Amino acid sequence: MTTTSYLTIARDGEVELEVKRSRFLCTLERVESEEHARAVVERLRKQHWAARHHCSAFVIGPGGEITRSSDDGEPSGTAGAPMLEVLLGHELSDVVAVVTRWFGGVLLGTGGLVRAYSDSVRAGLDAVGTLRRVLVLEHELVVSHTEAGRIDNELRSRGVHVLDATYAADVTLRLGVPADEQGALAPLVAELTAGTGGLRETGSRWADHLG
Repeated sequence: MTTTSYLTIARDGEVELEVKRSRFLCTLERVESEEHARAVVERLRKQHWAARHHCSAFVIGPGGEITRSSDDGEPSGTAGAPMLEVLLGHELSDVVAVVTRWFGGVLLGTGGLVRAYSDSVRAGLDAVGTLRRVLVLEHELVVSHTEAGRIDNELRSRGVHVLDATYAADVTLRLGVPADEQGALAPLVAELTAGTGGLRETGSRWADHLG
């Protein structure tokens, strides 16, 4: 089944927790590719060069096609995997989580590390929030100048997003419709234009939810 929407973080951000004198700084950022995610990790590694660990997890793609995690020197399975589990549990994609740790001198043990890294990502997600991205199909509708204003208003009132308008011999309206709602567009256009409107699909893109 084709994915037509998915969740990601609403904004980039960071949150710091302290656990038994160790500092855990969780940074969350939107990313578009594995290369982008790895670049974020390396940037933070250089920025916080004095920290002992820079553990990471990321999920990429509308269907979460790419998942990666790294313990970066922490005991195997105590950092990256729990961080990734939190991202997957929230059904998020196109996001990288990096938890930078400054060791405070007290060993946390395996369970303590898992909790600290998981809690860091949860706290980060609480701070940045989430939003839905939708697959938007773009269409062009050609109408006459005399009808353009009425049709534009009618489309908007019916929930169709009019992205822009180009004025020439006729008026070309560029429309954005979520992929799972496009079946209703052609009948609506036919109704509003008495069958005279020229409608054609021009492409698609992922967009933050059109409210």
